Amino acid sequence: MAEKVYHLTYQFPRQEIYGLSSQIQRAAVSVPSNIAEGHTRDSTKEYLQFLSIALGSLAELETQLILAARLSYLSTQDLQITLSKTDEISRMIRGLQKPLKAKF
Repeated sequence: MAEKVYHLTYQFPRQEIYGLSSQIQRAAVSVPSNIAEGHTRDSTKEYLQFLSIALGSLAELETQLILAARLSYLSTQDLQITLSKTDEISRMIRGLQKPLKAKF
């Protein structure tokens, strides 16, 4: 997902390099980064916290992608493909959370 987002944001206008493009890239990288960091933590509770943060970053990413499409930086097709992927990732994270939450 993060790779796809980087490729999409390369198409954005030059003035967005430090604006929306950068925000989108950071949110996209934050998702797998938080999952990885949480996985290395010592407790299930901490892991769940990082998974929650990853979901928050994913929601942030979705919002920013919608805004980019409204500003005509992304095509409707690219937006739909990417939102479909974020939905899939969200379901995967929630699927991972469920058995972890059952431990409590």
